[in-house]
Amino acid sequence: MGAKPSSSSFPADHPDRPPEQKRADYYDDPGCDYAQYWQQRAYEHAAEEIAIRRLLRGRHAVLAVDIGGGYGRLSALLAHYADRVIVAEPSSRQLEQARLRLHGNAAIEFRKLAADDLRLSAGTVGLALMVRVVHHLPDPAPELAELARILSPEGCAVIQMANYAHIGNRLRYMLRGRKLPLKAVNVTAPDNQRPDSVPLVNHNPYTFMRQLAHAGLRVERVLSVSNVRGRRVRRLVPPRLLLAIERQLQAPLGRRFFAPSIFYLVRKAE
Repeated sequence: MGAKPSSSSFPADHPDRPPEQKRADYYDDPGCDYAQYWQQRAYEHAAEEIAIRRLLRGRHAVLAVDIGGGYGRLSALLAHYADRVIVAEPSSRQLEQARLRLHGNAAIEFRKLAADDLRLSAGTVGLALMVRVVHHLPDPAPELAELARILSPEGCAVIQMANYAHIGNRLRYMLRGRKLPLKAVNVTAPDNQRPDSVPLVNHNPYTFMRQLAHAGLRVERVLSVSNVRGRRVRRLVPPRLLLAIERQLQAPLGRRFFAPSIFYLVRKAE
């Protein structure tokens, strides 16, 4: 078998440029201010923290990995559940922002790593987080296999998936008499669909669970996250009340894959 080509062996606009490198290129671009993007999404950020705390309550690991951790948005929260946290991120720019953001936390270290090649020993990670990563992966099989490889037998992972089968899409497809697609759906804006662009996809949750099982991962819990996304509702309802409603909805609506964002708690299959 030939050696895996390095990302530098392809021009930036080459269609065969490795997907992880395309994602790194996208987030390395000075025009991509990911931290600013999240400053405008306080509700979604708080909803995700609620979900992670719920799924990790009572758990603690020696080593945790924030896979595709970006600028460290959720890494400090993950540090509450582990002695040591590695922020694994392919973008140099995002990783440097994470260092600046979390420089006072001695338990967190930073490594320029791709989600499909984490360069950690098999079975050594007790806790992993993969949030806002799968929506860049039309085929997440390599990344899920790598996650399964590094997880310890007693370890667990929290994985977030952009859900194409959310209630709005289900109603639209039902009214048209059509079935929801089983494969990942490209939701990239038409103006951004270029050969060198980073993919942006939504997944069918049932297909994704089959992909998890194929990778050797077993789903333990499912949460529906960011359930109250309407701008009109957010203008009318105070933030504290909005998050109280979100907290109550995540578990019961998880079984129905209600929201556009789904969180899975998974373990290695026995």
